[in-house]
Amino acid sequence: MSLITSISGIRGTIGEGQSDGLNPINIAQFTAAYAQFIRHNSPIKSGKIVVGRDARMSGDMVRHVVIGTLSGMGFDVVDLGLATTPTTELAVVHEKADGGIIITASHNPRHWNALKLLNHNGEFLSSSEGQQVLEMARGDQLLFADVDQIGKVTERSYTEQHIQDVLSLPEVDVEAIREAGFVVAVDTINSVGGVVIPKLLEALGVKEYHIIHGEPTGDFAHNPEPLPQNLVGLSALVKEKGAHVGFSVDPDVDRLAIYCEDGTPFGEEYTLVSIADYLLELYPESNTVSNLSSTRALRDITLKHGGKYYAAAVGEVNVTTKMKEVGALIGGEGNGGVIYPKSHYGRDSLVGIALFLTLLAKRKTTPTELLATLPAYYMAKKKAELTPELDVDQILKEIEEEYRDKAEVTTIDGVKLDFSDKWVHLRKSNTEPIVRIYAEAQSADEASAIADEIIKKIER
Repeated sequence: MSLITSISGIRGTIGEGQSDGLNPINIAQFTAAYAQFIRHNSPIKSGKIVVGRDARMSGDMVRHVVIGTLSGMGFDVVDLGLATTPTTELAVVHEKADGGIIITASHNPRHWNALKLLNHNGEFLSSSEGQQVLEMARGDQLLFADVDQIGKVTERSYTEQHIQDVLSLPEVDVEAIREAGFVVAVDTINSVGGVVIPKLLEALGVKEYHIIHGEPTGDFAHNPEPLPQNLVGLSALVKEKGAHVGFSVDPDVDRLAIYCEDGTPFGEEYTLVSIADYLLELYPESNTVSNLSSTRALRDITLKHGGKYYAAAVGEVNVTTKMKEVGALIGGEGNGGVIYPKSHYGRDSLVGIALFLTLLAKRKTTPTELLATLPAYYMAKKKAELTPELDVDQILKEIEEEYRDKAEVTTIDGVKLDFSDKWVHLRKSNTEPIVRIYAEAQSADEASAIADEIIKKIER
């Protein structure tokens, strides 16, 4: 079993011993530390924290511990129940709350769960803030409320508000989507997407949609990461129903994968690229941001529209920080994460679906035709398992030195080697005991070859 405690939050597998996995003891400890941090640092001082969760089988157990701990720390709790990550982020702002906790392990399998921590803006804590929470959790200075100051719990839903916020974006054209008469196929992987996505599609005027794995049981029908090897059912559904497009979301609905009308993957890297191309056409000479592990295609289309592209370290908070710094029109990550500041500074599949359908409708095109207009790159995403014997930091340093004369080297997050015709990025995962190796080139074979070359150097 595993427990990973980091500046990103606390994540682990359910069960086993006190120190081996995610359990009520360490959930309460970490939640209390977060609450104390928020009490000292929130400028809002509302005494209120929002809690939402995906549909994982352990979610209700974790929710009870989190809400009870927050109440015991003297905070009133707005309990959203089943809610997407972006819905919870927006609810923090609408409630004028001091912060929020999202109970989700994102794309991890069903036996994992985690806490994602938000500030008063509904955005993830920074690295330094996360470090402060960690230090509080490890200490013995947590102060709980007395009996007269215990917080109250209010149950509330923000799903409809979230959908209305999406529809209010000027770049979302509901009438064009309705007139297009789209048939849409969706895989919501037995989580909260099964509650939210049908309501979104109906609000957008989509009259015919077909959903698989829509019951939010948390007993995932397949590995929940929205990758092609896990989405064979969606591919078949698109072809069976003659759908114009297919969508898949992860359990907390902040990542969006798209399938073409012929049942082939649009490519998770191109979710952000296609939507950015649509927005840059409307607002040329604008800036964009993605992380170091994302496709060069975003850079290419940004330059085509007269804008500037910027790269950030991996992690949503790093991308949003860079977006604010450069005033980016849009940003995100190559895992299907679209961040559109006009909505909020968070990855949001609802925003992605609405903008992509608008794009298809207004251009009167198909996903395959659209994909053919975008810069063509091929990516390999691999990983090397960590063992206690591996000195990963030393290995990264050695690779950096070995390739310094052969490529442009960036070390703000692991090591990225930029060659003229390809790149490879290697970094330790924040959430799993692995080194991620992402590579991109002008052919799949070239991308795989440079990734394998690096893996051999790690495992030697």
